This record gives sequence, C-alpha cells and structure tokens, in this order.
Amino acid sequence: MTIDSAAPLFPPPPPTPAAPAWSVLDVAEVRGRSRLVACKNIQPLKLLQPASHGPAAHVVLSSYGGGLVAGDVIRLRITGQADSRLVLTTQASTRVFRSIDGAVAEQHTVGELAENALAVIFPDPVVLQAESRYRQVQEWHLQPTSLLLLVDWFHSGRMDRGERFAFTSLHSELRVRVAGRLVVLDRFGFEPAENIATSPANFAEYQTFFSVFLVGSPEDARFQFLGEILTRQKMPGGTGPHFSISSQPYVVSVARARENVWVLRAAAHSRMALQPLCEQMLAALADERLLGYNPLARKY
Repeated sequence: MTIDSAAPLFPPPPPTPAAPAWSVLDVAEVRGRSRLVACKNIQPLKLLQPASHGPAAHVVLSSYGGGLVAGDVIRLRITGQADSRLVLTTQASTRVFRSIDGAVAEQHTVGELAENALAVIFPDPVVLQAESRYRQVQEWHLQPTSLLLLVDWFHSGRMDRGERFAFTSLHSELRVRVAGRLVVLDRFGFEPAENIATSPANFAEYQTFFSVFLVGSPEDARFQFLGEILTRQKMPGGTGPHFSISSQPYVVSVARARENVWVLRAAAHSRMALQPLCEQMLAALADERLLGYNPLARKY
C-alpha cells in the first residue's frame, strides 16, 4: 500500500454558508442637503433615487418582478447620519403573489438614525393576493433626538377584483429602540383559514388597514407638531351612544402610547376612503422643519 503524503488525512469541513446579502442606504447631510452617500441594490429589490425638491433625500423602493413571489427575501439596511433627512416611499403597491410550495415572501428592514436625524417611511400598501404567504420584520434604532414617522399599510387582497382575505398567512413585527431601550413592539399575525376575517372581532367589513408610528423626543418641536396633526385625525363622536362603526367608510384611533410615541390606526372599506388622511399627513410633512415638500404630490 502506498500513501500519498500530499493528500489530507481528514476531509475538509463543509463550507460555511455565506452571510445573507443586504441592500444598503446611507444618508448624510452634505452642504445643507441630505444626500445618499452609499446605495446598494440586492435583487429583487430595486432602489430608485428621484430628484428631491426639498432638503431631504428621497428613495423609492421597487422590484424587478413587480412584486414578491414565494421565496423572495428582501433585506434592507438604512442609516441616517446626524442631521440627515430621508423619505422612503414605494413605486406602487407591494404585490405578494401566491405561494405554490408553501414558501414565504419576506421583507426585513433594519434602520439606524443618529442624533437629530429624520426618517419618514411612507409606502403604498402591501396587497396580499390569494394563497400568498408574507412576513415582514422592521427594526429601528434611534438616538434620543432622532425622529421617525413610519407607515405600515396592507390590503386584504385585490379589492378591485373582489378578493378579500384569500391569502394564506400574514405576519408582521415592528421594534423601535431609543438609546437601546425598546419603546415600540408591535406584532400582528393572521391566517384566514383559522379565523373568520369578517367577524366584528377581527376586520368586519373593512379591507384596508393603515398604521402610523411616530417616535421622537417630547421636547422636539417636530415631534410636537406631528403629534398635533395625528391628534386631529381622531373621529368626532366616536364614543357617542348612537355611533355605528359599521356605517363609517373608515375609522381612526389615535393614542399617545408613551411620552415619546404616538400611534394611529385606521381601517377603511377602500383605499380612497383613506386618501384625505394621507393628504393631511403629507401636507404636514411638507413643513420646512421636516421634508420641506410633499414627495407624493404628483403621484396621487
């Protein structure tokens, strides 16, 4: 028997799986305006950079396939450096297509805002098509003087085709920390096959669901201003003895969950019913202390 001295005595260990790739956005203040100083796309996510008419940087999320198919995983890491301003929108509604083999479409977002940074996350709704499976996780890390306004919005299905709660599963989680302290933990999961979606205990007759989270310093004039705007959206007479929720095209609740957190929730029969609410918020964001213009003025 001969021995090859060059051959290894033991087989090499299996290769370590590569770390998942992340798309990256990094915004910094440059000569009085916020600019993207780093931007990287990882498919299926596509990042568009339209010209901004104000001091904030504007980034639009899109996708190469017009939506998310089963098994797609989007990972996005966002950094807002000190004094920067960012508005993040989507090109259109995020369509989640049906899952054939049980695979889930996922979106993961991790954001970090430095001192006095502002981020406005204002996407179009996620549209959960029949037999789709979708999971999203968002995690934000703020400094005490950072300001975050985040919209989370989903439709029960392709409403113009009469599709309602025909998806398989929806899971959503949002975490926001300020100086390392958890101030927002919002978890939601729903599987229509195991629940009666149209029950009054669930969604009743409503088909589109809109949430706003505002996190900032109570001493910040920007936080105070946006808090007042959210407060004005409360429905008059909502506690009256003859108030009927089912007869309303939309319902809104607003609460100050913590001294540095406002939460608005809205449910509507249609997207158009929520358009006045969106327009009021976008008009407020055009304030010079915030974005300085309405980034969606020409879209709707």
